[in-house]
Amino acid sequence: NAGLWLGDPDIDAITRLCKPINAIKYKKTYGDTFALDKGTWCPINTQNTSYAREIIPASFVPPNVGRYDDIWSGYLLRKITDHFDHYVTYGSPLLFQKRNVHNLWNDLENEINPDIILSNTYHLFLRPGAEIIKNAGGIHKFMSWNRPILTDSGGYQVYSLSANRKINEEGVEFKSHIDGSYHFFSPERAIKIQKSIGADIIMAFDECTPYPCEYNYAEKSMHMTHRWLKRCFKEFNNTPSVYDYSQTLFPIVQGSVYKDLRVQSAEFISSIGAEGNAIGGLSVGEPAEEMYAMTELVCDILPKSKPRYLMGVGTPINLLENIALGVDMFDCVMPSRNARNGMLFTSMGTINIKNEKWKNNFEVIDLDDHCFVDLNYSKAYLRHLFTTKEALGRQIATIHNLAFYIWLVREARKQIISGNFSKWKIKMVNNINNKL
Repeated sequence: NAGLWLGDPDIDAITRLCKPINAIKYKKTYGDTFALDKGTWCPINTQNTSYAREIIPASFVPPNVGRYDDIWSGYLLRKITDHFDHYVTYGSPLLFQKRNVHNLWNDLENEINPDIILSNTYHLFLRPGAEIIKNAGGIHKFMSWNRPILTDSGGYQVYSLSANRKINEEGVEFKSHIDGSYHFFSPERAIKIQKSIGADIIMAFDECTPYPCEYNYAEKSMHMTHRWLKRCFKEFNNTPSVYDYSQTLFPIVQGSVYKDLRVQSAEFISSIGAEGNAIGGLSVGEPAEEMYAMTELVCDILPKSKPRYLMGVGTPINLLENIALGVDMFDCVMPSRNARNGMLFTSMGTINIKNEKWKNNFEVIDLDDHCFVDLNYSKAYLRHLFTTKEALGRQIATIHNLAFYIWLVREARKQIISGNFSKWKIKMVNNINNKL
């Protein structure tokens, strides 16, 4: 009833009533009090309801009804008052409850509900700078995020700046994509920056080799990455913590697509005894079959009792195939980047929402309902937002894709625990591969 008075009724609750509400049947009695006419249905709001003592028993509902308490209480009271020829009266709200206004950050935290997010060391180093984040009390306080955070080392971004960087044993000199200024990352400095940023999991500084890559270069790069790793751990272990919580350093397996190099690197990384281990240098253009072959090889060597993190991967199918090979963690720009270009991932296949076929499709975005946008908006409306280049369209698509990815890996975990993963994975891969 508070919602009715405020002009913002809880439609979600009202639509679950036995009969549709007829909001025009209000009968003015006195002052600011109204009575619902006979045959009009409405949930009560326990925050704002005053009872006559003799009808209190009517508010009791069966146990475990949960969120439907108010609806069923309203139904029972309505039936009783009709039977005795009485009215249910409504007055001004006694209490107000702020509605959960959707914004992108609340939706990330509460609707998508990730266990951990990734922050980019290269970009944070350039803007706003590690010192500013440190002055704020660390990345968690700086961005008001109270859950775990992982930072990459900046190595991949430096790799992507191939035309504007120089690599040697000491580290990497690179040119900022923002203002053209030159900077230098050594293994020690990458660790120092990540310590100042304050993520819970930080990554060793490595060189990510391109694809294709000659064997001799891949071998030379791998051994340099191993030497850099020793320097990373020395810096990590011999310098004090910046904050009052511990940080964890993950090393990274390299070796391009060469089996003997991957084996060497995985064995070296395993010998370090870190709390978790990462697999790098994949998803850089190689065929998926090569990615899977290298992942399987490495996962057979890395300790099964430690998290295995495949960096920069990937499509929903990539995730499922690599989970089957033993990977526990992933990161990728794909769900958000593809969303901004109108591609939606669903359990039945991918949707290019810009296509003409969705112009008059008024079905909801996704009946699987992974988050609030899936049932709130139609495909036609989302297509309209992309056609008119409204930012809201990109936001809706991003929220959907992120929620789908989170659902996919959590569902995979459930299927593993239940012993049904292999069968479920085959079905999901077939479905996801469809173009809708």
